[in-house]
Amino acid sequence: MLPSQEASKIYHDSYMRNTSAIGVLWAIFTICFAIVNVVVFIQPYWIGDSMSTPQAGNFGLFQYCVGIGSPHHRELVCQGSFSDFSSIPSGAFKAASVFVLLSMVLILSCIACMAFFFICNAASVYKTCAWMQLLCAVCLILGCIIFPNGWDAEVIRDMCGEQTGKYTLGECSIRWAYILAIMGILDALILSFLAFVLGNRQTDMYLDDLQTESKDFPVSRIEVRDRIDPRYTRVQRLH
Repeated sequence: MLPSQEASKIYHDSYMRNTSAIGVLWAIFTICFAIVNVVVFIQPYWIGDSMSTPQAGNFGLFQYCVGIGSPHHRELVCQGSFSDFSSIPSGAFKAASVFVLLSMVLILSCIACMAFFFICNAASVYKTCAWMQLLCAVCLILGCIIFPNGWDAEVIRDMCGEQTGKYTLGECSIRWAYILAIMGILDALILSFLAFVLGNRQTDMYLDDLQTESKDFPVSRIEVRDRIDPRYTRVQRLH
């Protein structure tokens, strides 16, 4: 093997190892993001009471828990179910629930697609997952934007005060699930970008392999000819 080819092979092997390591990290963070997405969808802690609210309680996308009785009574009664749309207090909450559910389905489908790494072209799998994660981010963005449009619902006004309205939270405060959903948008965008980069890297490595094979073929023929008839190569070199 020529020195230039050996150096190229060392660089290629190092490039592949780095790409594989980044791919493993991407897969791990994708699974972590899927867990976050499920938690955000299920937990009723998008907005909640504060010290100055008339009532205790908290609201999620489709489930809400409100204190019954005296102000800030801590025995909360929870209502609302995604399977029963009529129990969701606002049309905006219903729409936000659907979009966040779609984001959850997309990211879980992305994890399922990772099984195709063993049977399909890695570049195609990365790019498919990248589009899924990008759509997941879009769905989360829509869910987070639409959700405040339902803050004027009567049950929320009862808890958060009369100043509560669309995109105005009154005496209530944003809770951790809403913040986690916003952070999830950034996470999905980063994962999508990384998947596109990894997919392009896989394509580049495939093309490099093809070029290396095409270069190695004539070189191997020359080496065989040198071993069979060294005088022939000397004559050729004199010309």
